[in-house]
Amino acid sequence: MDIKSFYIAFHDPIWVLILTTGLFFPVRKMIWVLYVRKKQKSQKTVSDDEKKDLKKRATFTSALLCVVFSYLYVIQVFN
Repeated sequence: MDIKSFYIAFHDPIWVLILTTGLFFPVRKMIWVLYVRKKQKSQKTVSDDEKKDLKKRATFTSALLCVVFSYLYVIQVFN
């Protein structure tokens, strides 16, 4: 199997993976900041343990959002 046939067969998954990776870290940071600010409205201070829990929550949410958005974007643009 040469590289051209491999690329044609896996074109969409490769681009979904690249776009998901590129979006994941900025989206996770933005969602985490929003979570922390929301928590600070109800409490004046947010402990480090709560920040770690919010970071885990933001990680899951951003991974889900980035994969779905990347898949829809690649399907819309490349097909």
